[in-house]
Parts: sequence; C-alpha cells; structure tokens
Amino acid sequence: MNIILFGPPGAGKGTQSKYLVEKLNGFQISTGDILRDEIKKDTDIGKKIISNMNDGKFVSDEIVNNLLKIHIFDTKKKNKLIFDGYPRSLTQAKNLEKLLKESDQNIDYIFFLNVNKETIVKRIEKRKILEKRSDDDLETTLKRYETYIETTKPVLDYYSKNSNFHEVDGAMEIDQITSKIEGFLNV
Repeated sequence: MNIILFGPPGAGKGTQSKYLVEKLNGFQISTGDILRDEIKKDTDIGKKIISNMNDGKFVSDEIVNNLLKIHIFDTKKKNKLIFDGYPRSLTQAKNLEKLLKESDQNIDYIFFLNVNKETIVKRIEKRKILEKRSDDDLETTLKRYETYIETTKPVLDYYSKNSNFHEVDGAMEIDQITSKIEGFLNV
C-alpha cells in the first residue's frame, strides 16, 4: 500500500514514517532526506536547496518532482511507498497523482498530523539538540511553519475530500499517534 503522511515541520511525520516502513516492509520517501542528501553531495541542486531552506522557503516543485520520480518508478518500491512530508503544494499533489497513475499505483491512505505552532516549536528545539539538524533554528522553524500553513492549506482542502483521508491529532504522544494510524490501517 502507498501512504501519505503530511503536516507541519516537527509534526512527527518522520517518526511515524519510520514505524510504518518497518511495520509494512515499505520505503520511506522523505523529500527532506532526499534534499539533505543532495546538499551532502554538494551538487548544484544541493546549493539551491540549502539557499531556499536557510531562507525558510520550500524548494521548487520542479526540483522535488524530478528527484521524487526516481523513487516512484523504482519497481522494488512499487505499492510500498510511505510519503513523508510530500506533497506540500497543490502542484506537487497533482504531480504525485500523475506519477502514480503512470506507474500504475495509487494512494491508499492519507494521514494529516495536525499540530499547533507551540508544540512544533518545543519539538523542533528538542530535535535540534538530539539530531543537530542545520535547518532547525527557531527563526527558520517559524518561517517554515508559516510557509507550510500558507502553501499546504490547498493540499489539505484537496485531500480532505477523499474517503481515505484521516486527520490525526499530532500533539498526542508518539505511541498514541501510532495506535490511531494503526486503527485506520487495521494492522
């Protein structure tokens, strides 16, 4: 099955994605990880990405979509994709739909981890200490949150009409969120 997990930065998408990958023998498709990998490789794309991230902006849809296409068309990952934080814009959502259709796949479940700004700030500060991520300073986090709210609202509206869409209170404890998601998946 293919699953989308989306929500603001620090909502717990990565934690839940990792759990689902293990539980379902799937593949985590984290655009954040894919983008950070490009940065580590110090490619031209990586340099554009770091500039956008440091400004609190999202990376262009064109860059993300091209990097993502490689994973969607990987035959060993077919119908085992756990999308972590993608799509973030309506353009990306429509592109994902197109790529999945071209690869004879669809989305089985969509989970929106809904979390308020105060909870996110606390989590990001904790994550910064534990994971030492360069994109986790408070100012950048707040910019990313505001950009997320502005950009992702149309995605939320787009997906919330689907019968496979489920909103989960992302402020709950990790095991409670996991349990809620499991309940929808019947696993």
